[in-house]
Amino acid sequence: MAKDIYHDSVRIALEKDGWIITDDPFIFRLDRVSFRMDLGAERVISAEKIQKR
Repeated sequence: MAKDIYHDSVRIALEKDGWIITDDPFIFRLDRVSFRMDLGAERVISAEKIQKR
C-alpha cells in the first residue's frame, strides 16, 4: 500500500500531540475480508490524585 504525501506529516503531528502509533499500516481481518488503514494509534490517558497515578 503506497503512502500518500500526508502520511508522515499526520504521523508526526499525532506523536507530538501525545499519541502512540501502534500500527503502520493497521491491518485487521473480519471474517474473510482484510482491511488496511494508514495508521493505528492510541492515546494514553492518566489521572493524578495527590501525587498518585
